[in-house]
Parts: sequence; structure tokens; C-alpha cells
Amino acid sequence: MQYISHYHSPIGRILLAADDIGLTGLWFEGQKYFARGLDREHEERETPLSEKAKQWLDIYFQGKEPQFEVPLHFMGTEFQKEVWKILCDIPYGNTTTYREIAEQIAENRGLAHMSAQAVGGAVGHNPISIIVPCHRVVGTNGSLTGYAGGLDKKAELLSLEKADVMCPGRRMQVKLKGKGE
Repeated sequence: MQYISHYHSPIGRILLAADDIGLTGLWFEGQKYFARGLDREHEERETPLSEKAKQWLDIYFQGKEPQFEVPLHFMGTEFQKEVWKILCDIPYGNTTTYREIAEQIAENRGLAHMSAQAVGGAVGHNPISIIVPCHRVVGTNGSLTGYAGGLDKKAELLSLEKADVMCPGRRMQVKLKGKGE
């Protein structure tokens, strides 16, 4: 059973979904793929997990990095889950590129190449916005590209984190956990 609740953020109303394992969804109302993966049968109810997620969001929207994790329950393909786990390793206030994630996956799998477009598809279908920070993924030239919640929200989230992404021609480098370890 999934349980839903709502959160009023400074940049829009958010729908949270969770089950007994972890958070399964966090969507801005009206975003692309809104409530995708939400069970048809669900119940509106505050749970300890939704309260923890809201506490995390309260801290985050104060411009601070939350110092605790919210349990997550990824529901997607194995490839999507692999990409989403990498997103979780992008440090607060930093960015990476679709290409860098593709290179990490190729390295982890022992492949010569991985499609950055395939990575982009998985990033775009991330059902747990903000906490799984897909907003920290930018184009190779540092441009803000694609965000299911809208580019205006992506820019606001990166600004909140004081991420330096508006540097034309400068690629932002991020060391992702698991790479080279």
C-alpha cells in the first residue's frame, strides 16, 4: 500500500508517496510524469516516513544540506535504478553531466561506451525529485537542460544550493562515489 501526503514548498506544491519500505515518489504538482508509478489504490495519510521527508524538505528549502537520509524505494528498470543511485551521490551544491554519468556506468559495467541519451531518459523519469537530485545534472557545456518539474524550478533549486552552473563553456567536474574506488 502506498500512502500520499502533500508539502507546500516555496517553489510549488509537492505530492509525496511512500510505502512501508521508503519514499516512492516526490513530484511537483503539474510536472511531467506527475504521480507516475503511484498505485491506483493508495491512501492519503501522514506516516513517520512522510514526516521525515517533510523535515528533510524543510531543512533543504532553508538553503541547508540535510544531514540525514530519507529511506527510498526505487521502482523502475534496473538501468533506471542504477542511474538514480548515481544521482544520490552528486554532492549538494555540485553538478555533473549526462555524459559523465554515462561514462561512470560504462566503466562500472566494463563497456567501452554508454549512451548519454539513455542516461537522460532515466534521469528524466526519476520519480523522487529533489531528494534524488536529478536537478544537479546539466548539459556538457553547463547549460540547464531538461527537468520534469520545469527549468525554472531546476534553476531555483540549483540557486538555493548556490551551485555554480552558469559558466558558459566551463564543464563542471564532480567526483561521484563509486568511481575509481
